Amino acid sequence: MEEARSNPPASSFAYRLRRGAGGIADRLKPLWQRRLFRWAAILLGGFLLAIFLFWLIFARGLPDAATLLEYEPPLPTMVRDINGQPVHSYARERRVQLQYSDYPQQLIHAYLAAEDKTFFEHHGVDIPGFAGAVFDYASKLGSGQRARGGSTITQQVAKNLLIGDEYSPTRKVKEMILAWRMENVLTKQQILELYLNQIFLGRNAYGVQAAARAYFDKDVADLQLHEMAYLAILPKGPANYRPESTTGHARAIDRRNWALGEMEKNGWISAAQRDAAIALPLGTVAAHGSSFDANAGGYYMEEVRRRLIQQFGEKAEDGPNSVYAGGLWVRSPYDPVAQDHTQTALRNGLLRFGAGRGWSGPVGHIDPDKGWERELAASFISVDYAGWRVAAVISRDRSGAQIGFADGTTGTLPASLAQLPYRRTGGPAISAMKPGDLIIVARDGASWALRNIPEVSGGMVVEEVHSGRIRAMQGGFDYRLSSYNRATQAQRQPGSTIKPFVYAAALDNGMTPASIIVDGPLCVYQGAGLGQKCFRNFSGGSAGPQTMRWGVEQSRNLMTVRAASQTGMDRVVRTIKNMGIGDYQPYLSFALGAGETTVERMVNAYATLANQGRQFAPKLMDYVQDRRGKVIWPERWHPCDNCNMANWDGKPMPRFGFEGRQVMNPMTAYQVVHITEGVIQRGTATVLADLKRPLFGKTGTTNGPTNVWFVGGSPDLVAGVYIGYDQPRSLGGWAQGGRIAAPIWKEAMAPILETMPKTPFIAPAGIRMVAIDRRSGKRVYGAWPTDEPKPAVIWEAFKPESEPRRTIRKEEAEAQAKVAAKADAVRTRQRNDADFLQDQGGIY
Repeated sequence: MEEARSNPPASSFAYRLRRGAGGIADRLKPLWQRRLFRWAAILLGGFLLAIFLFWLIFARGLPDAATLLEYEPPLPTMVRDINGQPVHSYARERRVQLQYSDYPQQLIHAYLAAEDKTFFEHHGVDIPGFAGAVFDYASKLGSGQRARGGSTITQQVAKNLLIGDEYSPTRKVKEMILAWRMENVLTKQQILELYLNQIFLGRNAYGVQAAARAYFDKDVADLQLHEMAYLAILPKGPANYRPESTTGHARAIDRRNWALGEMEKNGWISAAQRDAAIALPLGTVAAHGSSFDANAGGYYMEEVRRRLIQQFGEKAEDGPNSVYAGGLWVRSPYDPVAQDHTQTALRNGLLRFGAGRGWSGPVGHIDPDKGWERELAASFISVDYAGWRVAAVISRDRSGAQIGFADGTTGTLPASLAQLPYRRTGGPAISAMKPGDLIIVARDGASWALRNIPEVSGGMVVEEVHSGRIRAMQGGFDYRLSSYNRATQAQRQPGSTIKPFVYAAALDNGMTPASIIVDGPLCVYQGAGLGQKCFRNFSGGSAGPQTMRWGVEQSRNLMTVRAASQTGMDRVVRTIKNMGIGDYQPYLSFALGAGETTVERMVNAYATLANQGRQFAPKLMDYVQDRRGKVIWPERWHPCDNCNMANWDGKPMPRFGFEGRQVMNPMTAYQVVHITEGVIQRGTATVLADLKRPLFGKTGTTNGPTNVWFVGGSPDLVAGVYIGYDQPRSLGGWAQGGRIAAPIWKEAMAPILETMPKTPFIAPAGIRMVAIDRRSGKRVYGAWPTDEPKPAVIWEAFKPESEPRRTIRKEEAEAQAKVAAKADAVRTRQRNDADFLQDQGGIY
């Protein structure tokens, strides 16, 4: 019995619970019968239900207003050049973020007068203004007209940043809720700062600073009162107050004057200030794009953009440091002067090659039936060269063509100024044109004359030897005609420009610059499937035993293949891979440039040679900072805190470790550079000899010939250029690297090198300079090298204990030089390899 009392059954507990609940109901029943209590309970329940429904419909899922404390508006990415000057921006929204204190007080008053006079008095919602908006909405219901907003500045911030611009009463209520919350989280100054940095004001300007630049080409601190008032009226609808149109200009004047009157009513300006401002014109400048030169950099800046997107993403959704929203600051080695010379030289070279070859055809086509003006503007095809313009053919007859431009103007292209033969048909260009064709024209008096964009293209890169920083890059004639970057994207056969690296492998495996290699027929058995492969020089002839140096200077195929065969192609392709040129199979044809690579890679490999085998990755960006100035790329970057001290503080000086990686024996690299200096002095690139400074390099011409190259430079700067069709085909039998590519290199680099000291290539420790007979490679005693272009005796670079032991007397060396000179003259008259010194990159 005691056990039963201490552990009552579960049914007993349920009974007591029901009895207790029944007791409560019994006590409330008399109260419920009272009318006052019953109505109070119903009202309370209805109120709680209304609150729940209001939360369910309006407040549920609203973003937290506290997130605005950390809000960062989308900002463009800015690029600085080698001098630290901003030169380019990547932006879809033009915006400059300022702090509240940066805005003039009078400008703030202008926006308050136009948008929210009681901003500093209400708590996010202006009740009278809201009531007026509700009445206006009800009066226009069903009319299709949009009611006036009645939103405070706080509500506009909530709309723009948190909930969007949906036109509905629901959105308005949500806007009010968020505005109330925002006023509890942010100060009035913080809300105004968000508003003035975010609001769209037309001309792709987001924020007041961007608008001040877009409309008046001024900073906000320099605006006058009438200009502030104009900017203050734009949030209601920038398209309504466009100063370019007559109607918009009149509306702008009227609305601006109204805003000035409101400022005077609120006591923010005097009547005299208002009258003086009203008397002034709008004073806006013509609409323009970015404040930076849109053409600056061209292919260079487009390549920077590609690499930034690859590293950080494109849109805000891709991360906090995206290219078009992250507000990055990029420091680049871009050199405007070097870029200008590079662009001009490559363009001139392409035009020279294309001259006399006829019209290559239209650069694009639009559908004239859809409106040529709109279609032409939407094509985004343009050109930046010598006053040339892109035009659309509107109509054509025997007398000529009617053409139109992107700005809506038209002109006439007479048939007499469009007589270039069309390359495909041979007939005059005017007869091949049809409506919708996009052509290139230039002003010729009152009319226009046809111009031709060369069909051939190419790429060029200029790189610093000791850092890998790319100073200039041109990837074609004009990036706005084709964004395809031939300097970094085009995979091309390098031809004979690969040969220095073949000989580098040979030098690493027992040969010397004076080694004798037979310039004679060579056949290799490639297996049952491929049979026997025979290589030959361009002329089909041979010169017999010659030094390695002579073979490089004269670009002899047979000597190169024989050196590669003796060294081992596995070692050759390993050297080529280590230099970053490409990863090839160990076939002999790759020793003659049959593989594919890019201009950027070849230039970097030659820069590595000039840097004694120490390789730096090619750099288009020095470092990248986020919007707060923190360096976020490269990852291991750190500042040198004491590098810019005005005076030494007596403490240890900063020390920097070695950068880059050693990919080639320094002595081997110097030997190759020393040999290829001879290419400039007496080989295939003597067109550069009159620059009269230490230079090295190598020409190249690939089978066909489809590509012509020159890569080389000074101890501090290396550049490379190639020319070829995008769809490879023959350039013509006369095309050679020394005739086409080297002159382009010279035109670009001569003015750049003039600003640099004439420094020699420095030999690394261990190199022995020995006087040898240039043709036989034998050591010479009793004679000294001279400055003649083809001296009998030269200095040659040898590794320790590798210099030649056999000697030759001075008289014998001079006699052999005379015999060799006569032989060279005979071979020149017979059109041997001296006429094709770039050598086709091999017949393979």
